[in-house]
Amino acid sequence: MSDVVISGTGLYTPPQSISNEELVFSFNTWVEQFNAANADAITAGSLAPMQPSSAEFIEKASGIKSRYVIDKAGVLDPNRMVPHIPERPDNSRSVQCEISVAAAREAMAQAGKSAVDIDAVIVACSNLQRPYPAIAVEVQDALGIQGFGFDMNVACSSATFGIQQARDSIRSGSAGCVLILNPEICSGHLNFRDRDSHFIFGDVCTAIIVESSDSATAAERYRVVDSKLQTLFSNNIRNNFGFLNRAAEEGIGEPDKLFVQEGRKVFKEVCPAVAKQITEQLQRLNIAPDSLKRLWLHQANLSMNQLISRKVLGRDATAAEAPTILDEYANTSSAGSVIAFHKHRGDFASGDLGVLCSFGAGYSIGSVILQRV
Repeated sequence: MSDVVISGTGLYTPPQSISNEELVFSFNTWVEQFNAANADAITAGSLAPMQPSSAEFIEKASGIKSRYVIDKAGVLDPNRMVPHIPERPDNSRSVQCEISVAAAREAMAQAGKSAVDIDAVIVACSNLQRPYPAIAVEVQDALGIQGFGFDMNVACSSATFGIQQARDSIRSGSAGCVLILNPEICSGHLNFRDRDSHFIFGDVCTAIIVESSDSATAAERYRVVDSKLQTLFSNNIRNNFGFLNRAAEEGIGEPDKLFVQEGRKVFKEVCPAVAKQITEQLQRLNIAPDSLKRLWLHQANLSMNQLISRKVLGRDATAAEAPTILDEYANTSSAGSVIAFHKHRGDFASGDLGVLCSFGAGYSIGSVILQRV
């Protein structure tokens, strides 16, 4: 059976960026307005005052310094604090399709592929603009790709789960070359009035070309040595937005219809599970941890990545061994580990090994062992 390789990646970065300082100024302005408007209830003790945030708090808690967004003005408006992304006519390309096409073109150029070479499109991300028609089919049409396309959602692990779906399709013969897209508009589901999470996410889109080694012509190729997926049910990361919300009017607009999490529980439960999965995967493949040149980890929280890499390697990882992009991009859900791979693989030589790993709501964990061909 022929090997399956990643032969190209692409990245679309929105032109607008928000620094921690800008985000905090907006948040604290809203806090002052809220506390002033509710002064009587706060004084009476029937309502707790909102607490201000700080750039120092955000960086210490997460390692994040800034984030890219589709719309900056709406997020920073204290009277709105929601991105302004107008609806488009049905005969216009959706926002997720638009940014997917941009990322796809870079990945296709890296891989040396045109539309006629691609058999399938997978759009894998944490939130989709609509249930149907699939964004993947819209992207397929926009790029002129034949074959088939479908959407999938495994939250922050959507990209790694997508890689395995592509690999399985290629090995079964249903496709020879698959385009995976991760259009993450996370600002749309983030509660910018929640002090504990208002800083977490950013917007971006990544693209990956996965194909049979028989058809790969790119100079830079990464063999998918192995992939492992795992899901464990947990309510500690949750978003209750869905089509049934309209059938329960009492819940419309409530905070649980946006991203919510129990951060400390997530840290405590997810980190050891991720480290255990990677460690057992390496043991099964007879790969020593010190043989790994790089860990392209999910970019959710710097402390989480440091702990996971320490458990896998048995020591602290260097900045080169476990590169960080969340300081600039923040958490971009499924796209984070792909951004790290996209930006930090130029020094790989033939035979070098790395792990692309994501983890998040579900819980879901996906780890892919890659080797430079």
